[in-house]
Amino acid sequence: PVRQTTLLISFLYATLQAWVSADFPSNVYSLQLGDKCSVRWSYDWKNKWIKFEINTELEPLEWFAFGFSDRGTFVSADYCLFHPNSNGGRSLKDIWVNGQCYVEIDSQQDCRDFSYEERGNNATFVFTRDFDTCDKKDYVIEEGTTHLVWATGTKNLLLKDSKLCDLVDGRTSRTTLLRVTIEPNFPGDSLMFEVTAPNIVIPDTDTTYWCFVTQLPKVIQNVKHHLISFEAIIQNGNEKMVHHMELFHCERLLKWTSYSGPCTKKPKGVEVCKKVLAAWAMGASPFHYPDVTGLPVGGKGTSSFVMLEIHYDNPNLKGGVSDSSGLKVIMTPSLRKYDAGVIELGLEYIDKMAIPPLQKEFPLTGHCIAECTSAALPFSGIWIFASQLHTHLTGVKVETVLVRNGVEITRVDADNHFSPHYQEIRLLRKRVYVFPGNALYTKCTYNTMSRTEMTLGGFAISQEMCVNYIYYYPRVELEVCKSSISDYPLKEYFNALHEFEDQQTGATLPISTSYKRIKWNKLRVMVLDQLYKQSSIYMQCNKSNGERFPGLWYQMPITKINQPLPPKKECS
Repeated sequence: PVRQTTLLISFLYATLQAWVSADFPSNVYSLQLGDKCSVRWSYDWKNKWIKFEINTELEPLEWFAFGFSDRGTFVSADYCLFHPNSNGGRSLKDIWVNGQCYVEIDSQQDCRDFSYEERGNNATFVFTRDFDTCDKKDYVIEEGTTHLVWATGTKNLLLKDSKLCDLVDGRTSRTTLLRVTIEPNFPGDSLMFEVTAPNIVIPDTDTTYWCFVTQLPKVIQNVKHHLISFEAIIQNGNEKMVHHMELFHCERLLKWTSYSGPCTKKPKGVEVCKKVLAAWAMGASPFHYPDVTGLPVGGKGTSSFVMLEIHYDNPNLKGGVSDSSGLKVIMTPSLRKYDAGVIELGLEYIDKMAIPPLQKEFPLTGHCIAECTSAALPFSGIWIFASQLHTHLTGVKVETVLVRNGVEITRVDADNHFSPHYQEIRLLRKRVYVFPGNALYTKCTYNTMSRTEMTLGGFAISQEMCVNYIYYYPRVELEVCKSSISDYPLKEYFNALHEFEDQQTGATLPISTSYKRIKWNKLRVMVLDQLYKQSSIYMQCNKSNGERFPGLWYQMPITKINQPLPPKKECS
């Protein structure tokens, strides 16, 4: 179903402007931590500090610990402990909880500028923390995902041999602390459309891709619009099943009015529905385009058809679950200076790229090589202004790097604490300029310690992806710039394993069969890792209609790095 509404701009601005107390800067963010507590924060990028305000309900002898950990665990975590003191008041201590959950008081106290106020059982405490305190036991606050951890209890945590895990009611949440935001600007002629699944029944299978083809209002066919904002609409109760969604524009007219069903059974001709209008993944917030650009949709003689694709994750095989989730988009006929576009970087969704089991960190890299940007980008280049990193369940780190003449220039986006359950579109702090002839690579790192079988690339939630959707302007024809290892070196690898190590593999077998038959050890994992890093690749250098740009895209060399980015400076 598609609904159209003329926006009441003054009302929207009133609801979008958050109330901010006088003693906090204007760029204040907030997060509900539970039924009885919340956190607000603001940061100073230039001076590298962040200020937190915690609001919670506490009994007179109760303490509250708020902190950070790499993966949202309560162990190996850094906390600021708000606790009762011997004077009848409250104090704040910088503590560390080690891998065995024992509490250690930091010799270097970095929870500073502490103040608090109590009214009955309601407590508010404020403190400041540097991004990097130079204390090896303190968490380094970075751009990207942060796993917040918090806990409450009444037993004294500061006694010798106290264990936090034995004493607490604790929880975790994910957010982006050092986020970049812009105020949305919706012209008075803006239109809002909701494209939602028509109350479908989610299949009782592990992974489903559901496609729904419908039409936007006819005005889109006659007048070019800019899409300037979008956000998810998730049906209550289905938050854990709706993994990600994409809205595609069908750039040519279709012969039918609608389709709703599994994407594997969609009618012929729907292949033209490939231009990405909006992409959402679990955890993402509403996205607003900068004032200078918007995604072009429609115009005289164009199609008003769109296709909503929803990835449902149903590992418990629940049956009879109805869903009407989808996306809300805001468009305007008041065109901005530049048309925006979306390019998909990373790896192809196929089983040639795979991850062995029981690996703490195993990298895979997808390439957008210089030959593709030379063929697809104009002489004036493009500006990247936003990025959405994406993997499935085993991804733990993702980064995209710009390379120019063998020199790594900058990280377009990076998330060292990536979570597949929190995949938002992030505005970049600085736009990244890409010339024709530049290269980009997207590196994903996976943890398969909980798996005993090979993890293959593919669409299923149990398989893996490595993707970055980059948002840029001005728009060009390039829509997909992804790679996979060439067939020949992979077949040679399987043949060598069979001939020299008696593995039940071979070039004539299906790729997934050979991978699954390998008995993995450290040496075989190392050889596979080097094979991926050194072998030639097959490139997808595609337009939005699915056609490839002219060029030779088989047996292409990977991007050679002569000068990597310098390592992070030591804290001082």
